[in-house]
Amino acid sequence: MSRNTKINGLLLLLVAALAVLPLALGLGDHKEEPFAGADAEAETAITEIEPDYEPWFSPLYEPPSGEIESALFALQAALGAGVLAYYFGLRRGRRQGEERAAARTEGGAPAADADKDA
Repeated sequence: MSRNTKINGLLLLLVAALAVLPLALGLGDHKEEPFAGADAEAETAITEIEPDYEPWFSPLYEPPSGEIESALFALQAALGAGVLAYYFGLRRGRRQGEERAAARTEGGAPAADADKDA
């Protein structure tokens, strides 16, 4: 087993542990909403400290339900992940293209032979 395979497996186990351990250990059981977002936690803390606090502005769009809000958040995350994946894929493709071009010019091999090696 190569070193990279071991590292990838370890990272996968770590991510799985981060996802499962809070649920298995019952973290957040004492709360009404155990895994509420940071926005909800901040709002609760602010209203406890200053009950008369009024926000400076209101949202431009307020989704009609929590499910729609979650769906929009998931869509935003998916679009961001897609943009990042495209960027890193483009960089890798360019780097591989440059390496192939350099190998062709150094080795003097025709383009068809250089592509067979890759």
